[in-house]
Amino acid sequence: MKKLLQLFLAFARVGVMTFGGGYAMIPILEREIVDRHGWASNEELMDYYAVGQCTPGVIAVNTATFIGYKVAGTVGGIAATLGVVFPSLVIITVIAGVLTHFADIPQVKSAFAAIRVCVCVLIFNAVLKLWKGAVKDKGALVLFLLVFGLSIFLDISPVFYVLFCALAGILLTRWGVRSK
Repeated sequence: MKKLLQLFLAFARVGVMTFGGGYAMIPILEREIVDRHGWASNEELMDYYAVGQCTPGVIAVNTATFIGYKVAGTVGGIAATLGVVFPSLVIITVIAGVLTHFADIPQVKSAFAAIRVCVCVLIFNAVLKLWKGAVKDKGALVLFLLVFGLSIFLDISPVFYVLFCALAGILLTRWGVRSK
């Protein structure tokens, strides 16, 4: 029971201190998981983090689940997951309770309109960073343009695009169009 409480509290600290998304939590995870508790090495933590990025869901939740499972099995995964989402749940609930009383004030509406613009810029910056890391050769550029074009004109689940690109990446590498 003590281990489960430690997992919950450690990941609650990660959850309450993580502003700015998944990449911002890496130093906090290292401090809590590697340095403070020794539940994983830096290499293991980065492996869990990488797998957490590749699986559906929020990176923080996925990483917490993996580490919690490693430390204390299924119940540990649940404790760590609850710990990492608990601070956000409390904060969002408080904000939602307060926001409903102020949502119709013109200044609040203007603030949210400006925040939406900021979020668009942040997403655009993330896309540019992903572009630089992903589109490194002609094969990747062709895949990008093809999927981008298809996604504009067709209403297909993103899962199919991901599966198509995975298969295309394998075939392009096999045919020597892309480096391994």
